[in-house]
Amino acid sequence: MNKQFRKRFDSPRLSAEEAARQGRAAQLAWEKMPEPGAAVAFLNTHDEGLGGRPIDLAVASDAGLRAVEEAIAARDA
Repeated sequence: MNKQFRKRFDSPRLSAEEAARQGRAAQLAWEKMPEPGAAVAFLNTHDEGLGGRPIDLAVASDAGLRAVEEAIAARDA
């Protein structure tokens, strides 16, 4: 295969655990925030209460995922 046509991945890929946490956070957000764009906006916008972007926190650790899950549940209540 010619080098010019190979896919290049310049950024690090998510581990299986990180990808699972990302998927869980996204799925829960879409379930609880059915309005168009609401889940994407929530996950990608800095949240003062969480201290960062929810999707980044969820990917980073199990504790971050739990915090995001709690924030989503609090918005739903």
